[in-house]
Amino acid sequence: MASLMENLLEVLTREEEEYEKLVKLEYEKKQILIDGDVPALEKMTDREQDVSSVLRNLEIRREKIMDDMSMVLGKPKSELTIKYMIELLDKQPDEQARLSDLRTRLKETLSELGQINDLNRMLTEQALELVEYDLNLLKSMRQAPQTANYDRDAGTTGDILGSRGFDTKQ
Repeated sequence: MASLMENLLEVLTREEEEYEKLVKLEYEKKQILIDGDVPALEKMTDREQDVSSVLRNLEIRREKIMDDMSMVLGKPKSELTIKYMIELLDKQPDEQARLSDLRTRLKETLSELGQINDLNRMLTEQALELVEYDLNLLKSMRQAPQTANYDRDAGTTGDILGSRGFDTKQ
């Protein structure tokens, strides 16, 4: 059980480090979204995917460790929360303190990640609305009505200012 607990602590530590990397990337992404830098956004997405891949592998390892712990303890995996594991380590204060500290840091990091993700989502939505507005403006400019553009025979000229431009003799 001790080696399983050590493996769990190692995996949770690595997960917390990777989530910290993701938080830093999200702050960089915030500025990229504000600047509207599409090439930098593409690179950022690749970097995020790399971190997400590492996190997924760590999650798989953590799940395997939890399966093994479930078998050793004879408890369903659903009952093996970090809080329960902290209580279980009451005779091992060093590991208990490490796990408790990791739990606190993970909660704080994930909370911060959630906040910056919400902000980036709003920035992305605003950017999309602005692009949509610009597209609608461009479409409406191309479809400008041909009113008040008559020649002497009362036919439309097709040009907004006529073929000669403004008549300054009036």
